[in-house]
Amino acid sequence: MSDRSPASGGETPPRPSRASLRTAVVWDVLQDAIDRRAKAAGADALDVLDTGGGTGNFAVPLARLGHRVTVVDPSPNALFALERRAAEAGVAERVRGVQGDVHGLFDVVGREGFDAVLCHGVLEYVDDPAEGLRNTVDALRPGGALSLLAAGLGGAVLARALAGHFTEAHRALDDPDGRWGEGDPVPRRFTAEQLTELVSATGAEVSAVHGVRVFADLVPGVLVDTEPGALEALLRLEAAAAELAAFRSVATQLHVLAERRA
Repeated sequence: MSDRSPASGGETPPRPSRASLRTAVVWDVLQDAIDRRAKAAGADALDVLDTGGGTGNFAVPLARLGHRVTVVDPSPNALFALERRAAEAGVAERVRGVQGDVHGLFDVVGREGFDAVLCHGVLEYVDDPAEGLRNTVDALRPGGALSLLAAGLGGAVLARALAGHFTEAHRALDDPDGRWGEGDPVPRRFTAEQLTELVSATGAEVSAVHGVRVFADLVPGVLVDTEPGALEALLRLEAAAAELAAFRSVATQLHVLAERRA
């Protein structure tokens, strides 16, 4: 995690714990994008939309940096937890939860109303990923940043193979949706090429692609928890591998950063 000061002048979130290790790479990339957008806009506080933001894993830290965050999520229970979490963090006035989803996004928010949009863990579950992604991009102001995070095909294949489920690994590799069987809880997975094509089709310009959780899901937790310095070393390794195409192809998740053309 970076220790720089954010453009908003707010506090920098603490170094991630073992539980939040999986989001460390995404947070660093996202914070850089938010900082650049704030500087370009000449504003300390940005309007951020978090689609499928749930209980506020990203929304609350962004609000702590001084930004105004709207979370759109279909679960009323998640939104209730978000409200409580924001209140406990002292940022309730900067976090707004709205029930809805990306397909009906403009029933609850306006077009071109946000400086940044997060679409994390959404495309795997929606009926039409292309339409859902178009809506998220249409919610951006010109020059706004898109943070897209979705399940990666390669990571699922590797995980099933390492667990000894070779037939399931092969099935995921061949399945058009990247599913390893009827019991697979994830409806859809993507390659980096598929995600960048979806983003480009919206008219947004892809600026970076990262592999997320390249090693975090494979390393035994007891090793990270008990070996001195292991967590910090694993964080550095994840960050170093995230941008390399060879490791992106086996990441559990893929992160695409893009910008809506002015």
